[in-house]
Amino acid sequence: MSTMPPAGSLLSATGLHKTYGSTAALDGADFSIHPGEVVAVMGPSGSGKSTLLHCLAGIVPPDSGTITYAGRELSAMNDAERSALRRGEFGFVFQFGQLVPELTCVENVALPLRLTGVKRRQAERTALEWMARLEVAEIGRKRPGEVSGGQGQRVAVARALVTGPRVLFADEPTGALDSLNGELVMQLLTEATRSANAAVVLVTHETRVAAYSDREIVVRDGRSRDMERAV
Repeated sequence: MSTMPPAGSLLSATGLHKTYGSTAALDGADFSIHPGEVVAVMGPSGSGKSTLLHCLAGIVPPDSGTITYAGRELSAMNDAERSALRRGEFGFVFQFGQLVPELTCVENVALPLRLTGVKRRQAERTALEWMARLEVAEIGRKRPGEVSGGQGQRVAVARALVTGPRVLFADEPTGALDSLNGELVMQLLTEATRSANAAVVLVTHETRVAAYSDREIVVRDGRSRDMERAV
């Protein structure tokens, strides 16, 4: 099998293997995504889809295989370089938002900028701009415990996008929401990322969420299948 990334891809993986004990989480999985594309990674619980996301994001190293981002292999980067990548060029949204409860919503969104040295006033101004795009600017001074689940998840999306990442990793971003709030989060998330030409790796088991993607990759027993190319 060729280890060359697909032409024009921003992030790609070839032949990924990852084993935990005697369990093979990934067994030769492939992946690719282009700038501005939304790719849904689907599969049943335990299929390996979250492990694939963690490997692509440089959080977990695969046992074997190649991951290429913007022409560079992740395995050729040291820990500091991968950490810098996750802070600046990758954004993350998780199922339960993972907002810092002691901070206000605007402080949560501004936090990634503050960690890179941006002054508080500028960071919060940029944070409020993103919150306005996600239609939650009015709750900026509230703490996460004072807002609804749907509002909190939109705050988490704003936090993920505030640094202008080139790739957004969304792991079951609507899994803790009702269908109405889930639809709103997905609509705003895809609008915001497409306007920024950011790629989205969307892990989900819900077909209604995957419907927002441009392409679907199904992971089963650690192996991936690109549904567009399978047709």
